[in-house]
Amino acid sequence: MRVAFRCLPTLAALAAAACPVLAQTAAPSGAESLYPLIEQRSKAIEPRLIAWRRDIHQHPELGNQEKRTSALVARHLRSLGYEVKENVAVTGLVAVLHGGRPGPVVALRADMDALPVKEQVDVPFASRSRAVWDGKEVDVMHACGHDGHVAILMAAAELFAQMKPQLQGTVKLLFQPAEEKLPKAEIGGARRMLAEGAFDGDKPDVVFGLHLSSGLNTGVIGYKAGPITASSDNFQVSVKGRQTHGSMPWAGVDPIVIGSEIVMGFQTIASRQVNVTKEPSVLTVGTFNAGSRSNIIPDGAEMSGTLRTYDDQMRTFIMKRMDETAQHIALSGGGQAHVHFDEDGYAATVNDPALTARMAPSLQRVPGAKAVVVPKATAGEDFSFFAQKVPGLFVFIGATPPGQDADKAEPNHSPRFNPDEASLLVGVRTLAHLTVDYMASAQAR
Repeated sequence: MRVAFRCLPTLAALAAAACPVLAQTAAPSGAESLYPLIEQRSKAIEPRLIAWRRDIHQHPELGNQEKRTSALVARHLRSLGYEVKENVAVTGLVAVLHGGRPGPVVALRADMDALPVKEQVDVPFASRSRAVWDGKEVDVMHACGHDGHVAILMAAAELFAQMKPQLQGTVKLLFQPAEEKLPKAEIGGARRMLAEGAFDGDKPDVVFGLHLSSGLNTGVIGYKAGPITASSDNFQVSVKGRQTHGSMPWAGVDPIVIGSEIVMGFQTIASRQVNVTKEPSVLTVGTFNAGSRSNIIPDGAEMSGTLRTYDDQMRTFIMKRMDETAQHIALSGGGQAHVHFDEDGYAATVNDPALTARMAPSLQRVPGAKAVVVPKATAGEDFSFFAQKVPGLFVFIGATPPGQDADKAEPNHSPRFNPDEASLLVGVRTLAHLTVDYMASAQAR
């Protein structure tokens, strides 16, 4: 995710309290016989699951640089009998396993990239890696749980291979690079995988994804219908004034005053121009740069920030109003302004309501876990692009040990992010139950 993945402050409290949980529903015919296999075999795989995660954590790789990780995954999948296509969107993998019986195609996604973060967790497998990012050498760490996501899907892949004769459909695995975006707004990740044919051939009927979250305790699976993560759009604002001496502002045009008014004007868009009862939005200016001396009014000012929304129409409207607001405020002060949005923005991740209702009972059946409805998160996720092509369901897997306050845990993207490794088994079982239940229920329809 692009920003620190931290759900609303009440997330852990909601999970611990009486969150809405659907009544238990009978298992789909043909899937129930696989549940003991999922529980037993996933437990048997757990030591290797943890070892994979630690190995990947110790050797993190940034977006489009995940060559070691990709090679590790490819070797594992080929040993299990998967058809593997490498170098999709630079370092991505698409792997297919046809079950013993015909049925729907279920896609499962894991993101592989790490972040330019210096690790501060004292574990034997801590990262000491460095790499070049946007022309600079940086420290690298898996600070968002993607190492766990890869290990989870590798273990789930092994489960499916072991259950191949009983599988009532096809599994398509998507090991995705560059979820955390790339320098200079380069298009990568999910969008590039789709552009390079990730959904071609065996086109998925549905796609499932998950994300480890320190905002929930281990054993909690968080889900909701509709928007679950926000769109993520970075923007820059350029303000043009006219330089003059700081003692004679009337002899020039002050871009700092204009820029300040633009920042305040942006806030009225979110608070006064959109229907806040429909969906919330967040508009943040994070940088403001101008000037070189205290007694010089500069020629220009530059700002940047992020926009988060959950509705495409609202997203488009706010973008339009931001540029109009900046231009008109600048004009009123005798200057000029322009708002530019990076082309690599992410849409909101929207869980298909019908699919969510259909699979909620499956989440409840995951051994050793409890499924709860959680609030939407303001973080962004490019899983959204997969879910725009076919119905999708994205869930959060709690990763803070039971008994610890998840609201006080180090958030995703922190240099001290340290997920509970017991959460990995919950992730494997979650993907397995969603897959076999969807396949079986599709057969019954």
